[in-house]
Amino acid sequence: MNEHDEVVDAELVDNLPAIPEDRAPAVPLTEEDPDAWLSPEAQEDVQAGIPEQTTKAYQGDMDRFAEWCATVRRRPLPAAPQTVTEYLSYLKRTPRPRTGRPYGPKTMDRIIASIRSSHRAAGYQPPDTMGARKVVAGYREQLALAKDPASQPRKASPADRTVLRAALAELDRTTLAGKRDAALMLLGHALASRGSELVPLDWPGSFTELPGGGFQVRVYRKKRKLWQTPDVPLDPDPELCAVRAVRALVAALAENDHHTGALFLRMDRWGYLAPPMHRKGKPIGDPDGRMTIEAASDIVQRSIERTGLPGRWRSHSSRRGFVKSARAAGVDIVQIGRHGGWDDKSKALIGYVDEEDAAGENNPLAQIGRKATEEPEGTDL
Repeated sequence: MNEHDEVVDAELVDNLPAIPEDRAPAVPLTEEDPDAWLSPEAQEDVQAGIPEQTTKAYQGDMDRFAEWCATVRRRPLPAAPQTVTEYLSYLKRTPRPRTGRPYGPKTMDRIIASIRSSHRAAGYQPPDTMGARKVVAGYREQLALAKDPASQPRKASPADRTVLRAALAELDRTTLAGKRDAALMLLGHALASRGSELVPLDWPGSFTELPGGGFQVRVYRKKRKLWQTPDVPLDPDPELCAVRAVRALVAALAENDHHTGALFLRMDRWGYLAPPMHRKGKPIGDPDGRMTIEAASDIVQRSIERTGLPGRWRSHSSRRGFVKSARAAGVDIVQIGRHGGWDDKSKALIGYVDEEDAAGENNPLAQIGRKATEEPEGTDL
């Protein structure tokens, strides 16, 4: 969806100036501002800055909002503030067919953002959403007081070294698939990377040899939109060594005549590399055989679930697991953040560290207790 495309058919606002067909409206769009338009080139540049997954999510949100508006005879664009409030109230009370439960508060926050973004894209002033946000705030408190899990954000569980060791024990690392899955999990942990950062890696293009046997990896931190080159040294434990795991995978790929290009390739159930995929007779998937982000997440989930360990396991588990492993080793939060590509003021990283500190030796009460036992008791006055 281009930034200027309307997600749904919309009623036109009366008395607006005529806009040439090759000029899409920008925001704000008023009679007093004849310069409020974007060229097709600028529209493409704006769209390039929006993650594809966000675009798809917003498209689906707006489509469903338009369908609801049609059933209640309300206008989706430009929407009245009361319409948005009514819609969020409806979502709060309406179970979804797939889950049997209403949307959670976090998804409802995104839906509000989708509606506002779609108004901007269509050249309308976004509606006031204070009422809708109050609906979500009340809903969040209602769920929290009821101790409903939906009140809590759904986070991936951290796959630290202990979890990885258990998961790797369930893999057959003599097979090509086992070598791939081990390398994906270990490198994800070593780089503190998301699946979207692992999947694009190429061999040897993304890797530079380092003295001592490790390598430097050129990884694109997608969320921050910047390149980073963290060092990955050899690990003292061969079983948990990302460098050795990647080299084992590269050697196995070479035996299958894959010497350069995508490091993490899709495989079929028989172990064939980059099998052709079709949908309705048309080829789909990366032509080089590169696996998808969803496939990378499936590998992490499947590998750890075999251990029976409780948790919500996704490709992001490796990123969170790096924080847990590093914090347990006493690594400073600044070093953790810079290695993993977090901003120095990242609230997400601070939240991860706070969770680990609360459960470990860095817990404030634990530190107070240790300090108290180390100091001699004072004399009563």
